[in-house]
Amino acid sequence: MTRSEIRDAFADEPALVSYVAAGDPSAEATKEYVQALVDGGTDVVELGLPFSEPVAEGTTIQNAIKRALDAGMTPDAYLDLVRELDVEVPVVCMTYYNLIYQYGSEPGPEEFVEAAADAGISGFVVPDLPVNESEAMYEACREHGLDLIFIVAPTTTPERLESMLDRTTGFVYVQGRLGTTGARDEVSADTPEALERLQDADVPKAVGFGISSGEQAREVVASGADGVIVGSAYVDIIAEGVEDDLSTAEVADRLEALAAELKAGARKGLPEPERK
Repeated sequence: MTRSEIRDAFADEPALVSYVAAGDPSAEATKEYVQALVDGGTDVVELGLPFSEPVAEGTTIQNAIKRALDAGMTPDAYLDLVRELDVEVPVVCMTYYNLIYQYGSEPGPEEFVEAAADAGISGFVVPDLPVNESEAMYEACREHGLDLIFIVAPTTTPERLESMLDRTTGFVYVQGRLGTTGARDEVSADTPEALERLQDADVPKAVGFGISSGEQAREVVASGADGVIVGSAYVDIIAEGVEDDLSTAEVADRLEALAAELKAGARKGLPEPERK
């Protein structure tokens, strides 16, 4: 596999991984939103490919996925959107395995992984893909130089964790709390314990599920994370923009401001001698 652009994003300071659903509320808006997030300090874009049964998502992102599907987002439209992005950070495809498996002329992950690599995707997060059923996806990603990122939950058994770390590249997605995605007011008490389990992992550790403020980002990095993953807090801003009929530029400004707050908070989580 070629050197991981995703892993490199964690090399110098805590990384900010930012999620939005492709096509929410339109493909053109998504391109502006992604640029705004990068301008605000995002190091890795996690771009959701909408699926009709997003089992890992809370209400906020479920609603975003519905808006995107209603606007006509499809796997091919998603790949077109990725090709049209003009950002200098890695883009991770977050989606569900059925879309990957059913894409193309024959069932299996190979065709979509190849198409994603050609479009400019750097890796995948596939929440419903069990590690013990991931051989084909793992090999397809290896073949095309893409990272495969697994989500480690508080309930993940030691044996399953070991298998995940054997196949996780780029970074490991640490689920900071039980349940589905969604912004929260406080960092879960489960987060330090989850990071402690991964202290010897030879891959960066990024915490997601519930982070929505710079202070929370600071706290997560101070607990030992190499980065933070934020989604619902951005999607809330997009949803408010739809509800209040705001312009794409107004929403983009708000997204950029939140990304800047989160990135600054993550940096503050480092011990003072390590801060840039």
